[in-house]
This record gives sequence, C-alpha cells and structure tokens, in this order.
Amino acid sequence: MQMKLKLTVVAALAAVAGFASAQDAVVKIGHVAPLSGSQAHYGKDNENGVRMAIEDLNAQNVVIGGKKVKFEIVAEDDAADPKQGTAAAQKLCDSKVAGVVGHLNSGTTIPASKVYNDCGIPHVTGAATNPNLTKPGYKTTYRIIANDNALGAGLAFYAADTLKLKKVAIIDDRTAYGQGVAEVFKKTALAKGMTVVDEQFTTDKATDFMAILTAIKAKAPDAIFFGGMDPQGGPMLRQMEQLGMSNVKYFGGDGICTAELAKLTAGAKTIGNVVCAEGGASLAKMPGGEAWKKRYDAKYPNQFQVYSPYTYDATFVLVDAMKRAGSWDPKVYTAKLPETNFKGVTTTIAFESNGELKNPAITLYVYKDGKKSALN
Repeated sequence: MQMKLKLTVVAALAAVAGFASAQDAVVKIGHVAPLSGSQAHYGKDNENGVRMAIEDLNAQNVVIGGKKVKFEIVAEDDAADPKQGTAAAQKLCDSKVAGVVGHLNSGTTIPASKVYNDCGIPHVTGAATNPNLTKPGYKTTYRIIANDNALGAGLAFYAADTLKLKKVAIIDDRTAYGQGVAEVFKKTALAKGMTVVDEQFTTDKATDFMAILTAIKAKAPDAIFFGGMDPQGGPMLRQMEQLGMSNVKYFGGDGICTAELAKLTAGAKTIGNVVCAEGGASLAKMPGGEAWKKRYDAKYPNQFQVYSPYTYDATFVLVDAMKRAGSWDPKVYTAKLPETNFKGVTTTIAFESNGELKNPAITLYVYKDGKKSALN
C-alpha cells in the first residue's frame, strides 16, 4: 500500500513538473550558414557555436519578463549562395524567430540583411566581414568581428613593414568577401609603396589555377594575395608548389585562415609561406577562449574551424538584449542592442552606431609544421 502511494506521489510530481515545463515560453533563434557544398565545414562549425550557446542558456534557466524561457535553434542551409541566403532569411522571418545568428559569407549576409530589416528581426554575424554590410544603416544588422578594412590593411602592413616585400600579385574569387578583402589589401599595399604586378580572378567553385598561376609566375612576385576561401586556397597552394613557386609568400584573410587549409594542401610545403588574418584575438588571448575551446572539442571533436566562438557570443548578445528589454519580441528588444556591453568568450562586445564592433582586434597567423599558430 505504501509503495503504491509513493508511486502515485511520484507520478503526480512528474505530472506537475511536466505541466511546469509545458508552460515555458519557447524562443526560437535562427542560424544560417552553408551546411552543404565545399564550405560546409565552416557552416557546421558556426552552427555548433549556436547550439552550444543554446544548451548553455537553457542550463541557466533564463527568465525574461517574468517567464521561464526555453531556447531552440532553427538551422537553415544557404549553401554559400546569395539567392538561397535570401530564401533562408525569408523562411526564418515567416517562422517568426526572435533573432538570427548569421550568415557566414558576406555574399549571402548582405542581401539577407535587407530581408531581416524588412521583417524587423535583428541578426548578428560573427563571420561576414565585408564593410558594405553595415553601410545601409539597418537597425537590425550587427557584426561582432573585425571587418575587411582591418584584415586587408593589417596583412598589407605586415607584408610591407615586417617582411619588406616589394611586388605582389592579387587573385580574388569574385565574391563580395573575396573582392572586398582583396581591394583593401591592394589599396593599402599601393599606399605602402608596394607594386601590384598582376591581378587575376577565379570563382568560389574553381579547383584548377594552373593558368592564372603560370601568368603570375612570369611577373616574379614576392607574394600572392588571395581573396577567397580555403576550398580554393588549398589546391592553389598545391599548384604553386608544382609550378616551382615555393618561395612566394601567400596572404589571405579569415576565409583561408582555417585548420582545414593544411589538410587541403595535402602536404604541400607552400603551407609554410601562408600569412593569414582573422578578426579577433587568438583563442589563447580571448577572455574565455581556451576553456571554451576545451568544452567545444569535447562536444564536437575535430570540427573547430574559425568562427564558432563568435556565433556562440552572437547568440548570447541577442539573449542579453532580450533580458535587458524584458521581452523576446524583436519590436521591443532590438532597441536594446545598441546599448550592448557584454563580456563574451571572444571579447567585451559593444557596438558603434552603425552596428560594427567597437575596438575590433585582428590576429595574424602562420602555419608551423602544418599547424596554424598566432604571430601576435
């Protein structure tokens, strides 16, 4: 009899607990990145950052406006394609997500930012770096990483001032990101007295660069700057070795600055000539970088690329504004985003009036024995 009573009490308590959790408000946060195609390794890493943030937030039993909240991710794939990016953005608007983290590529984020502005949903990117993203002045657009003005200029300063290079060739993949970062590098390099001996173009789908590299080799540059991503950077470095361009330095922005780049070069010694730049401090210098990375690696072994600490922080930045506003309604909490002063894993996040990160850091990296390591 006693056992039966105990079971009844347990069942009743379970029912009450179930009832209580059924009353939690569900707040959806969207995430968009390429989850298919040659850039899927970046997209998965970005999504992992958001998933980890949502798990951590749910463990905190967040209360907003007096109501306990459960967060859920709504993940979309834009395949690094601008049209698919705007379609994914519209889908998130129609799903009435409370906010969005993304996108990865500038070429998808820039057109998607108009969609989010038109439907009144804030989005925070921790990856897209083209300065044009914040030019329209949308009150829904925020970036928590240095833009290409900082990345391209930082690399050009290093090439001219530290390495004393004189002649550079430039290649870009014709995307908004690739063209943007290459243009900033070129402008700064010329201002520093360097000579641009050749300019070539490719696409973000190409794998054969022999013709453009042969043309560049004839101009005998000290370095090549590539505006693009690692699926092209890896094969390009392999082909540079095949053409005997083993003494030519190879510069690029955060698009090539990945652990994956070393794998994609398939053992080519030219990996040792790479100097690349990322927005933000190195993991070792981030306030919570190394401890966070240990947790990430335990959850998602061998998946870390570049941006997941930023997508993690971007998720918290959205929720921080919701908490301060006492509401997850975008119409209410968007106004709190400009007042952000959030101590994240990557840095303390505060915004300029146009949605850019205040005081963005950049870090230069090289590859020692095939491993990415910070220069500064």
